[in-house]
Amino acid sequence: MKQTVRFRVDFTPACSLGPGKIDLLESVEKTGSLRQAAQALGMSYRRAWLLLDGLNRSFSEPATTASVGGHGGGGVTLTPFGLEIMRCYRSAAQAIDALARTELQSIATKALTTPSRNAGVRRKRLARSTAAASRKTPRARARRASEL
Repeated sequence: MKQTVRFRVDFTPACSLGPGKIDLLESVEKTGSLRQAAQALGMSYRRAWLLLDGLNRSFSEPATTASVGGHGGGGVTLTPFGLEIMRCYRSAAQAIDALARTELQSIATKALTTPSRNAGVRRKRLARSTAAASRKTPRARARRASEL
């Protein structure tokens, strides 16, 4: 079974890139429409719009430009910077994937293809200690209040 590596880059707390935004950019490039790109990825138009708007506001240059209405009905196109984002991310993804395959091969050979018998067993929650439980009773609270 082939390993899957997905990564996200946080440039600042307000600026990040991950596979979802890159997939959206690629879909926009392919379709020329945010609605069609969102539909192709199985996400709502609003979610796609928010991701693209956030991406455009995260950098000093926009990744996309939009045209409204008109004969063709408008659309979205990638800017040269948007194309650079995709190219750089995919290049890094290929390098990281190759490195992960090499470095994690000894672990990957031991990965189970089916879950073990106990994998789905839910564990019981541990009981609270009696001291913690006694602090929560009304009588215990009243006793503590009178001690203060």
